[in-house]
Amino acid sequence: MSGELLNERAQHLLKVLVERFIRDGQPVGSRTLAKESGMALSPATIRNVMADLEELGLVAAPHTSAGRVPTVQGYRLFVDSLLSVQPLEARTLDSMERQIESQAEPQRILAGASSMLAELTAMAGVVMLPRRGDLSLRRLEFLPLSDTRVLVILVISDSEVQNRIIHTERRFSAAELQQAANYLNQALAGKRMGQLRETLLREMEEARQSMNRMMLEAIQMAEQTFADDEASGQGDFVLAGQTQLMDYAEMADMGRLRQLFDAFNQKRDLLQLLDRSLSAESMQIFIGSESGYGPLSDCSVIAAPYSVKGETLGVLGVIGPTRMNYQRVIPIVDVTAKLLGAALNPRQ
Repeated sequence: MSGELLNERAQHLLKVLVERFIRDGQPVGSRTLAKESGMALSPATIRNVMADLEELGLVAAPHTSAGRVPTVQGYRLFVDSLLSVQPLEARTLDSMERQIESQAEPQRILAGASSMLAELTAMAGVVMLPRRGDLSLRRLEFLPLSDTRVLVILVISDSEVQNRIIHTERRFSAAELQQAANYLNQALAGKRMGQLRETLLREMEEARQSMNRMMLEAIQMAEQTFADDEASGQGDFVLAGQTQLMDYAEMADMGRLRQLFDAFNQKRDLLQLLDRSLSAESMQIFIGSESGYGPLSDCSVIAAPYSVKGETLGVLGVIGPTRMNYQRVIPIVDVTAKLLGAALNPRQ
């Protein structure tokens, strides 16, 4: 629903109600609204406006109280039309930047971003890891070890170096391994990890046609190197601060908490939700049932993609109760996404 369908008075009262409920977590009555609205309105007039908002599905009256609480639709209108997001204080920005830059390795940077989100919001911070299939191979090197073992050094997307050990059918000299690496770098460098299998199959067919044994052996080593990447390409995320959700009264139901924590452990459905933000390439806010995912029906998720050199690598965000401080959390998520992208960008 657009805020344009409400007159200015109704919009203001809804805004005051949502802000008060976010702050206190208690149903908001007419007298409280009359006092905090700053408008010369009688409690009776406010009750009439509240009745109209309730009829529109923007607020609801719990059975145990005469006050009102915002519904999912009320939160949505508040976030889309009534919320004024302020930039973070310079002191907070400096602290966030130092915390992200204090980590050197990509994996620690990603985990640090998740912990920082949890720390700043007192909710759960989540960072979707870059999917292996979306990363690019810069180059690889082969180094001989003892017997038929070979150390493979992979440089991925400028910012990540991996070491893997493979076992070959015969012993290779350093010169042969260098020749194999040269051939594979020419064929694979710059390709996305998810494209490597297709490229290797094509190269293998060409090598068979030319009866080039060295090329075939190089491809076999590459296949062994990347054998596990297809499975790991399904994606993953790091999560921090989930136990902090137990501190919110509205999330204290143990049955629902167990469902939520099970969802965190299973990961699949939460990854699908984050994928929706990834494909949207902009900040997404899912309030309560909008996620379409039962365990998150009492939660809101604020998620934003992070990018390196214009390429979106993943999504990060905050998971908390629908009664979260959107005005504060939205800029925290936005800034963290920008800082994470900058930290993962290779320094020249």
